[in-house]
Amino acid sequence: MSDLLAGPADAAAGLAVHGADAVDPSARAALVARDVPARLAAQDPTLWGAGAEATARTRLGWLDTHCRSRELLPQLAELTAELGDLDHVVLAGPGGVTSAAAVIADCLGRPLTVLDTADPGPVRAALADRPARTVLVLAGRDLDRTTDAHLRAFRQSWHDAGPEAARHLVVVTPPGSALEALADELGAVLIPADPQVAGPWSALAAFGLVPAALAGAPVTELLDEAAALAGALDRERDNPGLALGAALAGAAEHGRATVALVPDGTGLDGLRHWAGALLAAATGGRLLPVPAESPDAPGVGGPGVLTIGLGGALGAGVGPGVAADVAVNGPLGAQFLTWEYAAATAAVALRVDPFAAPVGVDDDGPAPADGPPSSVDGAVEVYAPAGAPDDLAGALRWLTDGLAPDEHLAVTAYLDRRVDAAVAGLRPLLARVTGRPVTFGWGPRHPGHPDGRARHVQITGAVTDDLEVPGRPYTFAELQAAQAAGDRRALTGRERPVLRLHLTERAAGVAQLLDTAGRTRT
Repeated sequence: MSDLLAGPADAAAGLAVHGADAVDPSARAALVARDVPARLAAQDPTLWGAGAEATARTRLGWLDTHCRSRELLPQLAELTAELGDLDHVVLAGPGGVTSAAAVIADCLGRPLTVLDTADPGPVRAALADRPARTVLVLAGRDLDRTTDAHLRAFRQSWHDAGPEAARHLVVVTPPGSALEALADELGAVLIPADPQVAGPWSALAAFGLVPAALAGAPVTELLDEAAALAGALDRERDNPGLALGAALAGAAEHGRATVALVPDGTGLDGLRHWAGALLAAATGGRLLPVPAESPDAPGVGGPGVLTIGLGGALGAGVGPGVAADVAVNGPLGAQFLTWEYAAATAAVALRVDPFAAPVGVDDDGPAPADGPPSSVDGAVEVYAPAGAPDDLAGALRWLTDGLAPDEHLAVTAYLDRRVDAAVAGLRPLLARVTGRPVTFGWGPRHPGHPDGRARHVQITGAVTDDLEVPGRPYTFAELQAAQAAGDRRALTGRERPVLRLHLTERAAGVAQLLDTAGRTRT
């Protein structure tokens, strides 16, 4: 444990934040001088400036959604009992609204299949796993092309297997949405989502709680943990959310805008991915969250990096080699509310709108032809950007050598996160090579910033067992290719360099990428 973490902690309701004031002792004082703790707890929409006020008026429900969510508990208990024989729970929807449920299930050890990808591999696996015992939860405000494809595939599966489709479908959506109309049309179970909460802020609302409850998670305990913390959010001291938010903002103002989120070995390992997505959405590129594999992973320490350890048990050590600057320890429900409050507080200090709509990816239509690859190296086709070498090793070296002082490297894999999981090893390898921040994400969900200063590696892969989208003129693989192409169009339109690496054989290609990256030197 570092000396910083041995000092006083901000603690409430079993959650403690260690080391926050040592990051920037003046940051908390500046927020207190503006009466931010009391104003935020009172849901003051003017905190982020006139330009953000209108949106903030409709997006601050996360502060007390844990109270309103209790109204869901009787319905969830009844639904869970009614669907007791459906023991395979599948959640489909965009990453922003599925990430919290995935974290709850992961941290509490409950089985939940999350589909936020068009890759046919995980879709086919989910369809093959007990279709007659599957309940599909659709979450979101609208039916995007990917979720539409998932719904069509499952309805076809139920039709083929014989069960009544309506009983197997649960829709979680705000009142008046396009998904609500669809649920009525299909006769599905409809559970209203809190209209005052959106995206990653919805951890303790229906988007996070309904799928987790159906998977067997004790969601009442999460609400109790958040409620116990809520009374501390208007305080100037012993307010973990204020302490963490001040540390995040203070670090960014003093050149430490990269936030390494590391598990400390006491549980809640998956929380760092949700927290990273929240910080990316809330700070508009001012902070770069990097969910890292371990406390001693490459890219965790060093200049310009604020390292935060996350865990479930009260304590402050984060493992061998690297000590955290800040440690956040406590129960999951309190963690959700603390991080949401901290993200909103940091946005106040950094003068950004935390509720601004994210930049979307255009996947409308088939993927355009990229032309021939620059080169073919074993199982990898290289599509190098202008000015880059044609070969794999040279293109990677060009990309890493060319990083400017304010740039980072972002790797996005449009692959199967189960079968192709090893490709995530590129993040630490490239971080070791560059000595710079490197993020990794599974397309189309990515924890980075669409408008940030980044150089990009996009990894796609050949599909050997595609899957038709019933009633649509395209397959899942074609839809995924269109998403990847839309991502490339958006990035090149903002003049960001993109190196696309296409794996003609996935297992061999992943192994080749890891070997080449490990041998790359700047």
